[in-house]
Order: sequence, then structure tokens, then C-alpha cells
Amino acid sequence: MTGQKKKMSSGRGSKLPRSQTVTVRLDPKLRYLAELGARCHRRTLSSFIEWAIEQSLRNLVAAEPDEEYGAPPPPTLASEAEELWDVDAADRMAKLALRYPKLLTHGEQVLWKLIRENGYVWRRHMSRHRWDITEENLNFIRLREKWALFQSVARGEADVSSLPTWDYNGTAAKPAIGQDIPF
Repeated sequence: MTGQKKKMSSGRGSKLPRSQTVTVRLDPKLRYLAELGARCHRRTLSSFIEWAIEQSLRNLVAAEPDEEYGAPPPPTLASEAEELWDVDAADRMAKLALRYPKLLTHGEQVLWKLIRENGYVWRRHMSRHRWDITEENLNFIRLREKWALFQSVARGEADVSSLPTWDYNGTAAKPAIGQDIPF
């Protein structure tokens, strides 16, 4: 550049969208009522739908309520948003799996099992011959490095033998998936 500063994009035409597009089917009556709701709020229909989802998440519990008398109410998805969200898909998946494994789809369960049973992505804290599966013990850097490979294996596009191996007790062999790790 010749002495001029390059002007930063102010949003229009920028490469990072503010939000993502989702196609939603609404029956005619619900769409009409949503349009009326949008008018009441002086919003566009898409803005109203986004607002309505945010409101709904404030009431949707992320876990089953504890039956114990006097127990605190279960967290809502909105209250857990900061803990569950991450810009990195691998981190998002791990956080969801560690906190709310019942919310995983079948495909995510398969992927999480591969991650859970691969010592390469876990720090060396063990209990009962297994890695301690906690957020503190997960090596997020290694998980991100091998994320695409874990996904390929989970989808059946790559063999489980292509996953990274790890050393334990001075050996380079890796136990079979599901096998306990010896001391």
C-alpha cells in the first residue's frame, strides 16, 4: 500500500457473518402469528424468531431435575451457554459430552467413545485403570489437532488403527478400544 491505510470492512460484505441462516418450516397459522408477534415487537420475522428461541432457552432445562428436597433448580440451556459454547467444534463437542452426555446424538456418542478411550488426548491422571474423564484432564490442543481424524473414524471413513497411539509405562503399544489400561 502506498501510504494509505486499508479501510476495515464494517460488516457489509465482510467474511464473518453476524449470524447463520437456518431454514425453518412453519405451518401457515404459526407463521402468521409469528409475523404478528414480530410486528408487536417492531422486528423482522427472522429477528423475532431469534428472540423467541433465546426466550425459550431461558426456560429449557439442560438436565433432569434433582428429586432431592431443597436442591437448587437445574440449569437452563441459556444459563449454561457460556460453558457449552466455543468457536472450535472439537471443544464444543467435548464440553457438551462432559457436562450433558444425554444430549449427544448417536453419531456424537460414537465420536465421544473414540475420544474417551484414546489416551493421546488425555493427561495421565488415572483411576481404576482408566483415564479420568474430566475437562481438566482433556488435552484440548491434541483433540483439535486430530479432530478431523476422530470424525473420519467415527463416520467409518477411516480405520480405528489410524488414530494416534500413546505411551504408557514406557511402552508404545496402545490397548484395544474398550480395553482397560494396565498400571
